[in-house]
Amino acid sequence: MVMEKIYVARHGFRLNWINSTWKSVTGLPRDPPLAAFGEAQAQELADYFLSLPEDQRPTAIFSSPFYRCLQTSQPTAKALGLPIHIEHAIGEWYSPVVPNTGLLHPRPGPPSSLVQYFPEIDTTAWPSSLWYPSRKGETIEELHDRVAGFLALLPKALARRPDIDARRVLFVSHAATAIALVRQLLGDKELPLKYGCCALSELELKEGASGEQPLGAYAAVKLADGGHMKEGAAREWGFSDVEVEKGRVVEDPGEPGSDVEEDFPVGPQMHILSNL
Repeated sequence: MVMEKIYVARHGFRLNWINSTWKSVTGLPRDPPLAAFGEAQAQELADYFLSLPEDQRPTAIFSSPFYRCLQTSQPTAKALGLPIHIEHAIGEWYSPVVPNTGLLHPRPGPPSSLVQYFPEIDTTAWPSSLWYPSRKGETIEELHDRVAGFLALLPKALARRPDIDARRVLFVSHAATAIALVRQLLGDKELPLKYGCCALSELELKEGASGEQPLGAYAAVKLADGGHMKEGAAREWGFSDVEVEKGRVVEDPGEPGSDVEEDFPVGPQMHILSNL
C-alpha cells in the first residue's frame, strides 16, 4: 500500500527537563517520561488529528520505542482507534561513545516488553523492527544513513502486511531523527530545520511518484509546525545545537556498566521481510 501522506511528530516535553529526580518507568536509563506539559501537548496533537477530515487523518502509527514517544503516540492511537507499531529505526539518536571504553547506549526492549505500559502496542502485525541503530552511537551522517535505509525497506515490508493501512503514516520520533526523516523524504539532506516538542511535519507524495522508493519522493505541506498547540512548539532543537564541525559531534561517555552488554542486533534486519 502506497504511503500517500506522511506525518512526522516529535515527542512532547520531557520530565527530566524540569525535574532532576525523575524515575524511569521501565527501568531503562535515559528514558524519561513526559512532563504534565508534554502530556498536554500529546493530547493537543491527538485533538488536531481528530479535527481533520477523516480522509486526512493518520491510518497507521509508528513510534520510537522510548517511553516519551509512546506516551506521545498514545492519545492519538486512542482518538483514532489505531494500534501503535514500534520501530527502533526511528528511535533516539546518540552521538558516538568514547572509543575504547566498551560502553554502550541504552536500548528499549521489544514490543512484547512494552505492551504492559501501553496496551495500544501491536505485538503481532509489527513484532520486530526493520532497522536497529548501533548502541555505540552514530555520527550525523550515520543517523541519516540509518533513516534512509529504513525508509528504503519500508514499502516492501508494508506490502507484505496488508492488515496495516499505510496510506497516511504517522512517525512519532525524536528531534534529530525527525529532522533526518523529513530531510530524506524530501531529498534534501542539508535542509535547515529545528523541531520543537510535539511539532508536526506533513509530507505528501509528489505527483507521478510511485512511492516504492520514498527517498525524495515527497513534498512538504508543513514543516516542524506547532500551530496545533496553544503555546506553540517549545524547546526547538536542530543539529546546529550540537555540531562541532560538519557531521562531527561531541562524544558521549556511554552508559556505566553497559560494557558487559551486547550491541546486537544492528542495522537492517532483512530476515524480517521474509517473515512478514
